[in-house]
Amino acid sequence: MEPLLNLITSNALHAHWWFFFLLILAGLNFPISEDLLIITSAVMAATVVPQNLVKLFIFVYFGCYLSDWISYWIGRKLTFWLKQRRFLAKLVDNNRILKVNQFYSKYGVYTLFIGRFIPFGMRNFLFMSAGMGGMSFRKFMLVDALACLLSNSTLFLISFSLAENYPALLSLLHKMNIT
Repeated sequence: MEPLLNLITSNALHAHWWFFFLLILAGLNFPISEDLLIITSAVMAATVVPQNLVKLFIFVYFGCYLSDWISYWIGRKLTFWLKQRRFLAKLVDNNRILKVNQFYSKYGVYTLFIGRFIPFGMRNFLFMSAGMGGMSFRKFMLVDALACLLSNSTLFLISFSLAENYPALLSLLHKMNIT
């Protein structure tokens, strides 16, 4: 574990690029937790590289935001590609796409906004289905920009505050005999 921690701390000044890259991979549906990356970047900003606080947040925000665009466009283009393949065309049922379209027409903005707060891969599914359903990319961009800013800011600030106050929290837990 110690070599891993040494590797992380020795490269901490460039961590923002790593977080951005990993978030882009998450948008491509690699099994990488967006939430864990946000928390880790906030902890690093509080403990290892406090001078990079703003840089880490900006890179994480744009990594998440662009990752969502990737998921949207995968859904948008994948539907067309599947329809062109005879043996896969059954997977893209026009009735299902119509239902998704109606769902997003009725609840689209709220679905995306609330869906942004759901962890563990559900977000990518929602973003891909928005693309499959033909939601306007402009509408998607605007709603996601606000939802991403709110969710990332909340998770980043909570994680940053907890990491920054870790010694005090640990002391409090010891006094309460919880640890």
